[in-house]
Amino acid sequence: MDSSVRQEPLVQPGYDALARRYAELFPSPYLTHLERHVVHAFADLVTDAGHRGVVVDVGSGLGQVTADLVERGLDVVGVEPSDAMREIAVRNYPGCRFLRDDAYLAGPGATVEVAAILARFSVIHIPPEEVPEVFATWARRLGTGTVVLIACQTADDGVREFDHAVARAWRWSPDRLAETLDEAGFEEIWRTVSRPDADHRFPDVHLVARRR
Repeated sequence: MDSSVRQEPLVQPGYDALARRYAELFPSPYLTHLERHVVHAFADLVTDAGHRGVVVDVGSGLGQVTADLVERGLDVVGVEPSDAMREIAVRNYPGCRFLRDDAYLAGPGATVEVAAILARFSVIHIPPEEVPEVFATWARRLGTGTVVLIACQTADDGVREFDHAVARAWRWSPDRLAETLDEAGFEEIWRTVSRPDADHRFPDVHLVARRR
């Protein structure tokens, strides 16, 4: 899909309807210590790289991760297509910036100088055939040595649609995710894969890659 034809960010009526419920159920964005440590390790990589610009939190939702990264000293912009989720984020974190945009960063995000990108459980809602162009769009916006962090539910191989409670969603095998990033111009640095538990139906992958 050509991002130039997108006039408005993708809408997320499911997240709009359930935003308040999400805020009640998920007061923290991290369900495990590993998730928190992975995001903080990503933040350290961004700091060490020292690139100009902002960290873009793609699919920032209720804004907790955006706020966490700001507390760690990063300049961060959250982008979120759900108006209801973004309104909660703005109310709870008035010191942070949130834009109505999506992963293509073709709306207000088009004017942002990007130093790094974080996408936790938001790429899952992009149709798989669009993901290569999304990653290519990121590559065009990022300089050599900049980093991205992507988190998603995993599949054993390839890409598999699953019954997400809010919106259409797809699980990615870690290797397929890494290959798609590689084709867009990113090389994997590291990944973590956690097993299912009481809060996770599927394994989760957090994958960090660097722009070549």
